[in-house]
Amino acid sequence: MNAGDRVRVERAGQTHEGVLMPSTTGEHLVVKLEGGYNVGVDREEADVEVLESDVYDVEDAQAESEQSTIEFDDDLPTISLISTGGTIASTVDYRTGAVTAQFDAEDVLRAVPDLAGMANYRGRVVANILSENMTPDVWQDLAHAIHEEIEAGADGVVVMHGTDTMQFTASAMAFMLDTPVPVVFTGSQRSADRPSSDNVMNAVCAVEAAKSDCAEVLICMHASESDDRCALHRGVRARKNHTSRRDAFETVGAKPLGEADYGVDGDPEITFRREYRERGATELDADTDIETDVELLKFTPGTDPAFLDALDGKSGVVLEGTGLGHVHTDWIPTIEELVDDGTTVVMTSQCLEGRVCDRVYDTGRDLLEAGIVEGEDTLPGTAKVKLMWALANVESVEEAMSTSLAGEIQDRSVPWT
Repeated sequence: MNAGDRVRVERAGQTHEGVLMPSTTGEHLVVKLEGGYNVGVDREEADVEVLESDVYDVEDAQAESEQSTIEFDDDLPTISLISTGGTIASTVDYRTGAVTAQFDAEDVLRAVPDLAGMANYRGRVVANILSENMTPDVWQDLAHAIHEEIEAGADGVVVMHGTDTMQFTASAMAFMLDTPVPVVFTGSQRSADRPSSDNVMNAVCAVEAAKSDCAEVLICMHASESDDRCALHRGVRARKNHTSRRDAFETVGAKPLGEADYGVDGDPEITFRREYRERGATELDADTDIETDVELLKFTPGTDPAFLDALDGKSGVVLEGTGLGHVHTDWIPTIEELVDDGTTVVMTSQCLEGRVCDRVYDTGRDLLEAGIVEGEDTLPGTAKVKLMWALANVESVEEAMSTSLAGEIQDRSVPWT
């Protein structure tokens, strides 16, 4: 029995037929089913019958894949593919059935042959983690890597990242980097071995966006459940609003900055709706210092004010208040103490749209008197990342938090359709 044989596997009353694939361990069998999915079973518990030998030459297929290269073309731009892990660069761990990050950037190129001919590529791995394990230290490593790639001549950068914390990392890059070329984050909601995976279209559209004239930090993900177009979200204005849909990301308070129409032939066309920073409009620079002693706290009715005591001595605190930016009046004396002790306290709203205005009601005016800084309509997660960066890099943190540095604050908050 060898990899490539067609087999019938019986275990615990269930029967599976398919092609035997290479296994990650000696204790498990991996069988590719007719529908394209793989199943892993314990060898000791399985009764295996070989139906046909060598129906698929796995070794030849792997060798062909490993030998595939994209030759340099002087007429094409150079795009740097930077991998941090996540579902777009993941596969199934057949020991547990869980999705694990295992691929580097070159694996992604082999897995998405549609990228061939779109650009010249350089691959780089900064991390190989699922995005829930992302840390500010990795943000700094990523910012340095992006800076180095652009300095070395990359015409655009695509960062492959897990979707769960993509918005935080994209925000960090927007504040840390002045970039003369596009920096585009992309990922996938479903791993590459699933027929419904969104990795191919997202990757292709992200590369096309990285070739565009928009020199900002963008997030490129499905705009609908169909494979028709990707939305291009400004990194500091995006939020993951669904756990599993392929169109999980939304721009809060406006429509996306642009979109990539995938087209019937997989040749995307980029369109932008609003003004953006153009390619080459700024000099490459990086300020990657960051203050990690910052917390984000969401207020809800009944939350014990004692929670604020744990924030004593913090460099910064972002509050997710209700409505226009309110908390229970019992919180205000402690907030004032925090400010007096040197903690920067920024108020944001837990509402999905609209901006903070603490001049309308008595509670808001009392909060302003206590020393809070209004975060305008900055998203709470973005506000935390911005405060972490501002505390380490600017003289007037209060002024920075009230000023749009990377498009995180919109000029107006208006209803839109």
